[in-house]
Amino acid sequence: MGCGKSTFGRKLAARTGCDFIDLDHEFERAMGISIRDYFAANGEEAFRKEESRILRTFDYPMNCIVATGGGTPCFFDNMKWMNRNGLTVYIELSPTALAARLEKGKAKRPLIKDLVEAEIVEFIEQKLTERNGFYKQAFITVNGIDLTPERLRARLFQFF
Repeated sequence: MGCGKSTFGRKLAARTGCDFIDLDHEFERAMGISIRDYFAANGEEAFRKEESRILRTFDYPMNCIVATGGGTPCFFDNMKWMNRNGLTVYIELSPTALAARLEKGKAKRPLIKDLVEAEIVEFIEQKLTERNGFYKQAFITVNGIDLTPERLRARLFQFF
């Protein structure tokens, strides 16, 4: 959450001529409701089940870049599925860098919408502790601090 998956994914897709899919947008389109409202009405467990279903059943174009939610890799063996079906990237940032990025748009993020900045840092530290085992399974890990679409593209093309 907040590392730049959608921003970098969109820019990289434009530079490579690939289609871009934002899983959060596809969730909202498929369910006809915002993630925030779905979360409020149904809770995280129901959200994660639907998110996983959409991830696995979406009709992906041949060459595409997909931005998932930050929790997507951590449920229902989604990371294993993504690794079998594509080249995965973890954009790594410190908790304080992530908190600074998230503070502005936290109202759209159900897990942090009611937290102040210090609580956001603590929440991120906890989530990274829980999730890093999944994130580190990605084929590529990049430092998000000085990342540019060109640097990301160069790293990806090392695999081809």
